[in-house]
Amino acid sequence: MESTLLTLTRDTVLAWIKHYADVIAENRQWLTDLDAAIGDGDHGANMERGFRAVAGKLPALADADIGAIFKTVGMTLLSTVGGASGPLYGTFFLQAAQPLAGKTELALPDWVTAVEMGVNGVVKRGRAEVGEKTMVDALIPALDALKAAAQDGAEWQPAARRAAEAARQGALSTVPLVARKGRASYLGERSAGHQDPGATSAFLLFDALSRILAGAPAASRRAHAA
Repeated sequence: MESTLLTLTRDTVLAWIKHYADVIAENRQWLTDLDAAIGDGDHGANMERGFRAVAGKLPALADADIGAIFKTVGMTLLSTVGGASGPLYGTFFLQAAQPLAGKTELALPDWVTAVEMGVNGVVKRGRAEVGEKTMVDALIPALDALKAAAQDGAEWQPAARRAAEAARQGALSTVPLVARKGRASYLGERSAGHQDPGATSAFLLFDALSRILAGAPAASRRAHAA
């Protein structure tokens, strides 16, 4: 039976970010392999370095509001992650931080607003749309799922699960696509047949939250899992 969860606490947010850092470390090689097929082969290493730095700052944020936590995550990623990952993930967290300033608990509509601002920031910075084989292919479906869940009056746990599943399907949808943005676009038609690493790490972000809320943080999974 699912637990009743109407708000997301600061402690849960910190636990989620820490868990995501662990998930990225676990999946570093997989993300690297995905990126090696169509990019520079550094997505796994870059993401691990960035979120290892983020995890090191979390203990000092125990009394911070959620907006400040997100701002610290974003600034840390901008300063430690190379390639496109740092600016894009940094932008997501910095933009999402804005409506969360001063909050130590989040209702689901708060999270929808934050994710929408974060996703819009990524779209603007990367100039990407759904179907161009980027992280946006996972982010937009996750956002749409969250919006639908909020409209349905869903509680946190089922809403997070729906967002994670939508992001997973979005990541899988990149396999047949021809890349239109970034390093992968240089391959043209040869980029088809490969899963986008950015969409994959974006799925893992939402999946990590879903698993924390379900009480099963140790069971991280890959986006190509059934």
